[in-house]
Amino acid sequence: MYKILIVEDEKPIADLIRISLCTSGYDCDAVYDGMEASDKLLERKYDLVLLDIMLPKVDGYELINFIKPMEIPVIFVSAKGKVEDRVKGLKTGADDYITKPFEIIELIARVESVLRRYHKTKVVIEYDDLVIDQQAHAVTKGREEIHLTEKEYQLLLYFIENKNIALFRDQIYEKVWEGELSDNSRTVDLHIQRLRKKLNWEKKIVSVHKVGYRLECV
Repeated sequence: MYKILIVEDEKPIADLIRISLCTSGYDCDAVYDGMEASDKLLERKYDLVLLDIMLPKVDGYELINFIKPMEIPVIFVSAKGKVEDRVKGLKTGADDYITKPFEIIELIARVESVLRRYHKTKVVIEYDDLVIDQQAHAVTKGREEIHLTEKEYQLLLYFIENKNIALFRDQIYEKVWEGELSDNSRTVDLHIQRLRKKLNWEKKIVSVHKVGYRLECV
């Protein structure tokens, strides 16, 4: 589970972001000034920082220079929305820049994009009771190796990347099979049935009426 630090001095905004990301399966902490953020970064290892610019004690520009040596990606989330502000934010080393007000669905999409980009070389993924070795294309559950076909393996990775998000059947097919789903095709459903059975995830990969499927992460 990815760990995200939210640095935002407006508590209602920080709480909204934290609750939304936790619901999407992330492990989040929120702090309300730059000094508290620096202390937190020394206490715990994070995979991503969502960083406001106008902060008490230490502002976002100063804090990103503190973060850089830690090699943690940063997304600026700021009310400073002028082009020159966004350019400055990106030039200081931010991986993305979101202006307030924002739609929470866009924020989550930006978070997922940066995490995918930054952690794409991650060889071993641990999720729930699974260990996925991407180099060997091997999946183990406990001490037992689970034998998946290539498409089942790609399905599993796609669900983990998008946990708690309802995925349309044609969206899944386009990603895993790299083509367009025909109206009467049962390919996605059959592969997901087999994946559920092999992983004993009948209650984790749930059907979403008139949409497709969702990997539920509590």
